[in-house]
Amino acid sequence: MEDKKRIAVGIISRLFATYGACVVAFCVLCYIIGDTAAGYTPLFEMGRKGMTISTLVQLMLLAIFITIAQEVFLTDRIIKDMSIILRKIIFFVLIMLAMVGMIILFKWFPLNDIKAWLGFIISYAVCMGISTLLTRLNEMNENTKMQEALEKYNKGDK
Repeated sequence: MEDKKRIAVGIISRLFATYGACVVAFCVLCYIIGDTAAGYTPLFEMGRKGMTISTLVQLMLLAIFITIAQEVFLTDRIIKDMSIILRKIIFFVLIMLAMVGMIILFKWFPLNDIKAWLGFIISYAVCMGISTLLTRLNEMNENTKMQEALEKYNKGDK
């Protein structure tokens, strides 16, 4: 029972960390391009003044989807025998499809605007690359720490 509570708390923590990151990113974007984008997209309806409740709810829905996808594809709790590369590819493709669905459903920008689609694809690719790089660097750091601990343990054993 304790293990299930720990897992649930971890999932909820990831959900709110993801949501917080989305909101902070949109706060920065509101400040930088809010007034310019105000008449173009409902995401920046209030311009530099802030975000609507609707936008915040949409970001929460996106964070929920991302968190569920993380739980399914980036942990070993549900899928146990799949390579990490395939998991990450599926994860990133699903997130992109979810965002495309939200773009269409919530009319984040006009569907026939090629520049908006290119901007979305480029920004998503950049964010995916940064995320992958940060994850890899963190993984390498953890592996180094584990190797050092193992070497320290082995030296003390002799």
